[in-house]
Amino acid sequence: MSKEGKQAIPAFIDLAAQREHLGDSVERAIAAVLSHGQFVLGPEVTELERQLEAFCGARHCISCANGTDALLLALMAEGIGKGDAVFVPAFTFVATVEVAILAGATPVFVDIRRDTFNMDVESLEAAIGEAKRRGLKPSCVIPVDLYGQPADYVAIAALAEQHGLLVIADAAQSFGAGLNGKKVGTLAAYTATSFYPSKPLGGYGDGGAVFTDDDDKATRLRALRNHGKGPGRLDTEYLGVNSRLDSIQAAILLEKLRLFPAEIPARQERADRYNAGLAGATETPRLMAGATSVWAQYTIVTEDRDGLATACRAAGVPTAIHYASALNCLPPYRDVTTPPAGVPQAEWLARRVISLPMHPYLDEAAQDLIVGTVRQALASSKAGVAQAAE
Repeated sequence: MSKEGKQAIPAFIDLAAQREHLGDSVERAIAAVLSHGQFVLGPEVTELERQLEAFCGARHCISCANGTDALLLALMAEGIGKGDAVFVPAFTFVATVEVAILAGATPVFVDIRRDTFNMDVESLEAAIGEAKRRGLKPSCVIPVDLYGQPADYVAIAALAEQHGLLVIADAAQSFGAGLNGKKVGTLAAYTATSFYPSKPLGGYGDGGAVFTDDDDKATRLRALRNHGKGPGRLDTEYLGVNSRLDSIQAAILLEKLRLFPAEIPARQERADRYNAGLAGATETPRLMAGATSVWAQYTIVTEDRDGLATACRAAGVPTAIHYASALNCLPPYRDVTTPPAGVPQAEWLARRVISLPMHPYLDEAAQDLIVGTVRQALASSKAGVAQAAE
């Protein structure tokens, strides 16, 4: 809290500010669904899929219940399962490793790069070798576009082709970004994304989608999300799941999608303002050449995370940690295979990352307060370290 006892920055991600820009359009969209009564896979779902295809340039968008299911459906569509090694970064949200296990496959962790927070290709190559030594079949790699920047799909695709790996992009945080002129949704054989409320394009509940250019796989994905029932069929073709998108969420997302093209550059402007304000005070995020980001999170690296979080809290500035542990350090995943050198960068970053408020409606006064608080806290921390060393 600030000295006045009030939260200076109202929210880490201020959805209320976006709501003001939406006006009463969301209420009208929800009312339309209530009127026609097709609450699951209604016309809004079909229209949302059409507009998302057009937005990113993918041939097919298959909506589903959440981003985790989007990943799982892609694995199911390819028959990934027992005996297959699925390579996932060791520094991300747990959903990416969960789905490999839920599909019956064996996850293998891969280290990440400090500069982009995304999958390290050299570590991936070492992980492939380790999987082979353990008698697993290298089958799939799921790079994660952490914090909104695409992974290095050019290098990953080249290595995947050498080893016959399917590439599934985990774009839960990056929909709206791009790489080398191509948009997220078209950078891998499958792209999975999430519409969780805090995502750059988020609803007011759970939701997700899978993108693919393969007609046959798209047909299968649509069946898999609906208990394995193919189009126009009453019987079941495949072992599927219940992962249909609610029409109300689709209606909300259609309204938010109207704002989204303007929100993406607004996010970049806020990131640029952070980069300028924090230059020299801390390590700020970097983009790969040719990459754009939607800045799902603005995350910095500091040796005194606890001190910085405490100072921010005292000033009424919310912070968050994405993520506090490398996945291999969490109890359910401690036995998951890693490359011979381990995942030291993932473990190093998990102790040092902290995210600052980021959304397209963050005003300059709020950012000035955040930047000033962070700079002062980090300067005090460095002074304390220097004094202790004397």
